[in-house]
Amino acid sequence: MSSSLSLTAVEALRARTPGAQSTTHFNHAGASLPSSATLEAIHTQLWREATIGPMEAGVAGREQTERARILAAQLLNAKVTEIALTTGNSPGWGAAFAALGSWRSGERILVGRHEWGGNLAAMRLAAQRAGATIEEIPSDSCGTVDPHALEAMLDDRVRLIALTWLPANGGLINPAAAIGRVARRHGIPYFIDAAQAVGQLPIDVVEVGCDVLSGAGRKALRGPRGTGLLYVRQDFLSRLAPAFVDTRSAPLDANGEPVLRNDAVRFESSEASLALHCGLANALQEALEIGIDTIRARIDGIAQTLRTQLAAIPGVTVLDQGVERSGLVAFNLTGLDAVSVQRSLAAQGITIGSNGVGYTPLDMEFRGLKQIARASVSYLTTESEISKLLDGIRVLAH
Repeated sequence: MSSSLSLTAVEALRARTPGAQSTTHFNHAGASLPSSATLEAIHTQLWREATIGPMEAGVAGREQTERARILAAQLLNAKVTEIALTTGNSPGWGAAFAALGSWRSGERILVGRHEWGGNLAAMRLAAQRAGATIEEIPSDSCGTVDPHALEAMLDDRVRLIALTWLPANGGLINPAAAIGRVARRHGIPYFIDAAQAVGQLPIDVVEVGCDVLSGAGRKALRGPRGTGLLYVRQDFLSRLAPAFVDTRSAPLDANGEPVLRNDAVRFESSEASLALHCGLANALQEALEIGIDTIRARIDGIAQTLRTQLAAIPGVTVLDQGVERSGLVAFNLTGLDAVSVQRSLAAQGITIGSNGVGYTPLDMEFRGLKQIARASVSYLTTESEISKLLDGIRVLAH
């Protein structure tokens, strides 16, 4: 497609998206709406499994698995050998973190204020058991993680820098590449949670400088739930020993000894849904055909429009921080908690998200937020959908 999406092109994409015909969807950051072609790719593989047998249908399914891996590498500017297909963002990130091995007393983990709660749970358990510490990297006046403050914190006890690129509780975009430059200068492992970034932002893992990056299929990529991507830099792979292996990740040699694969597939399992891999391959192909730069530009324009119009409604407070922002728009409505706002809009056929402290505990606690309502947009979002959402919120505000 061209460098910008015309209204005609958007309508054509929506026509090939069943959910766009039946709901006004503003929860693309939770899970977006798959295309009919993605659904058909899943269905075709399931039909093969049902008619010729699941194992026999595996040949076609494995071809699509490798196609998905190739397309994911293209999406991230990575080597094909650096890509593992996972069952979701958290399973991928958690597997890589566990593969770092045991922690020792006094070792330090540095995290951004916006770190995903699931990642914090894994890090805190490991740190508590070993006597390691988790410390927050200061943010700048705009709310983004400050690379200069990070550099001032570093010493030889820092074993990991972790960043959630796009927080789950709002539109801020952290400076992932600037953090990566600091990490590379000091030779410190750098993990990025890119659950909200993959498929929404152009990503070049070489430029970003990360050792590990995890992403989800079900969000901006519009892939099936239960799929994810894990990038592991080739030169970093030897430092990771997976906590779980099987015949796919560590096949036995002639002597019956397990041999870890020398690519990112050491983080995959022989038990995987090939049907979902077929759907993921199609979703990746569609995103690449549209163009991530094109997707980013359209989402940014839509989100900016939504923020401006939301802020003009009496009683609404838009909560997004940062200078560069994503398609996640966080707000609260005076007199109503976020869950009530979500349920009231759902009764009108409008879906949004609502997040509690557990999603991004450090940032929510720092800002004194108990809940946020979240309207997240896609390149599929139209002006008429924005008007419907705003009308629904105006009713609640009165």
